[in-house]
Amino acid sequence: MLPTADEAIEELEIAGRLNPGPWVKHSMNTGAAAKYIAEKVPGLDSEKAYICGLLHDIGRRAGITDIPTHVYDGYKYCMKKGWDEIARICMTHSYLRMQDEFSYEPETEHEKAIKEYIMNYGEPDDYDKLIQLCDSLATDYGFVILEKRFVDVTRRYGIMEGYIKGWEVAFSIKECFEKKMGCSIYDVLQDIGRTTLLTPKPWKPSGSSSNKISVGYGDCMQQNGYRIL
Repeated sequence: MLPTADEAIEELEIAGRLNPGPWVKHSMNTGAAAKYIAEKVPGLDSEKAYICGLLHDIGRRAGITDIPTHVYDGYKYCMKKGWDEIARICMTHSYLRMQDEFSYEPETEHEKAIKEYIMNYGEPDDYDKLIQLCDSLATDYGFVILEKRFVDVTRRYGIMEGYIKGWEVAFSIKECFEKKMGCSIYDVLQDIGRTTLLTPKPWKPSGSSSNKISVGYGDCMQQNGYRIL
């Protein structure tokens, strides 16, 4: 089950008031990218793709948290709403390598729940892959090529061991969709040439140091079997 596009936009607006930040515009652009790409892919519903993109990060409504927490918060929230298809996207969007992400034993209950879900998930479908891809194409200020988005994330969090393997998956998904579209994904993303050349400073919450944010994320990833390089 899915909310309507209007309901999804309203949910995102409410979430933005609860936890303001660039993640809201990032979510809007993820939804737009998914819609534009889906319009060119036979068999995909562009409206569904748009809604999935809008709400993939809805778990951030609960506040500034690490990746597993916002993933699981989003899943629980959407399941409570009866939006099982969005709940699935909340779970899969951050794990491009799917089962291969979990070569470790989680310590927290929500990470254990995520691992169990992903390990029993099977193969991701085109909507899972589309949102994973668009999450990497969208910033708060527009669309960017994958390489630029990866640099943006690295500037904020540092280089981590699992990143490069995830990047390879993203490029593979990109190539798969381009074959179905018959063109480059960049051809359908407005102003991507201009926004890719923009270099805004990495965002950080008011009153927080960049070091504090980086260490917090790094600690999370270290718990997941990764280390900062």
